[in-house]
Amino acid sequence: MMFFSFLQRAIRYSTVFLFGSTGETIIEKSGHLNLGIPGIMCLGAVGGCVGVNIYMGGIADPAAIVPFTLILTAIIFSMLFAGATGLLYGFMTISLRCNQNVTGLAITTFGVGVMNYWGGKVDAEAFLVASKKFIRLFPESWSNGIGEVFFSYGPLVYLAIILAVVTAIIFSHTRTGLSLKAVGENPATADAAGINVTGYKYVSCTLGAAIAGIGGLFFVMDKSNGSLEYVVDAMGWLAVALVIFSMWRPLIGIFGSIIFGMLMILPAKLNPTFEQVPLVKMIPYVMTIIVLIAVSIVGKKETQPPASLGVNYFREER
Repeated sequence: MMFFSFLQRAIRYSTVFLFGSTGETIIEKSGHLNLGIPGIMCLGAVGGCVGVNIYMGGIADPAAIVPFTLILTAIIFSMLFAGATGLLYGFMTISLRCNQNVTGLAITTFGVGVMNYWGGKVDAEAFLVASKKFIRLFPESWSNGIGEVFFSYGPLVYLAIILAVVTAIIFSHTRTGLSLKAVGENPATADAAGINVTGYKYVSCTLGAAIAGIGGLFFVMDKSNGSLEYVVDAMGWLAVALVIFSMWRPLIGIFGSIIFGMLMILPAKLNPTFEQVPLVKMIPYVMTIIVLIAVSIVGKKETQPPASLGVNYFREER
């Protein structure tokens, strides 16, 4: 029973990473390295909270709240805020040819700043009411024994897994996914083959950011009980690391995110000393470095990042 409880907590924690890594994987498959994911997740959290405040502002009686509508509103606003930021990143790196790393870091700084500012401007009571709607999708009676591992979550946990699975299927079994991978591997060749390179890059940057933004919303509404006091950018950096850890494969990302979730809650189980806590929290980053070294040594194409990752494409230079 204790193991089931530990695994359940790890899966809940992993959802933040899974949204972020799935979104970043989509972006990187187009050849763009977006280090703005931590800031985008912060803006996704802010956007979801704005949506909650708008919805709650039109309801006088909390009993009249429709959970599905509330959750849907929060998700839509989260994706709008994060997606708009992804579109901005795309405009700067695709159309204006700005450096991808510098642009991403600037977006992270901006997103963290906005979240810090917005944290003191929101209706905390509205967030608390909203967060309780995210806790459980199935009846509590389903959560006995092993059922706790499968049926004790809010809807966003299941949405994260579904999105990762659908993304993997699109990458491997659809023409759209194969075209996207072609753009990330060799945009000049893809362009010559008639693929709309610019269009694929814009869509992937925007859609990937929108998905990552839901991770920030989940952190606020599920992990921190509706509080914006906890900045989500640290989770965003781990989500970027998870992309490398999973070797750019969303299905592996599901299991990798659970491992990261276990490592994040491990200090509470091991009860380390104050001096040992930072060392335990370093484990996910160390594991990512080990995986990066391993895949570099192996050198198989399936384990490598897109060949044009981080390199801006100019059609005039083709």
